[in-house]
Amino acid sequence: MVDGQKDFKMTLREVTFKVFKATIKGILFYATYYFLTQFLAPISEVVPGFQLMVDAFVIAYITLMILGEVTSGSIFHYLFDTAKSLFVVLYLLLSLSEELLSVNFKNLNLTIDLRLFMTIAVLFSLLGLAKSVLQAIDFLSEKAESAAPKLI
Repeated sequence: MVDGQKDFKMTLREVTFKVFKATIKGILFYATYYFLTQFLAPISEVVPGFQLMVDAFVIAYITLMILGEVTSGSIFHYLFDTAKSLFVVLYLLLSLSEELLSVNFKNLNLTIDLRLFMTIAVLFSLLGLAKSVLQAIDFLSEKAESAAPKLI
């Protein structure tokens, strides 16, 4: 009975620490986002729907980040990390589906080609995806090695 109580207290302590750590990371990420939106305010006046698009991205990213932190130490951590990387790739592809961005401001027409930026951003996101998958494979192989009986 005493061992069960100690295990419960230890598990409760670990879960509380994970939740606290995830909350701190989420708050820091949101604080950084809030600080940077002050600089992006002029862009949202020129590009309609920009602020809504960025808000949706940040909310989903923070949610996946918090879920990944809370589930650290299990395979679900890598699942949420992979989902976060896939979300970034798909969000970039969907939000930047138009390769050219044209902005009219008074008498000035500004056209920006986003293909190079989109290619670089997607490649970095795919690199993060590969990292998550390899970490999941490593986690599962370590778990299998620890569970295997030792012959010598």
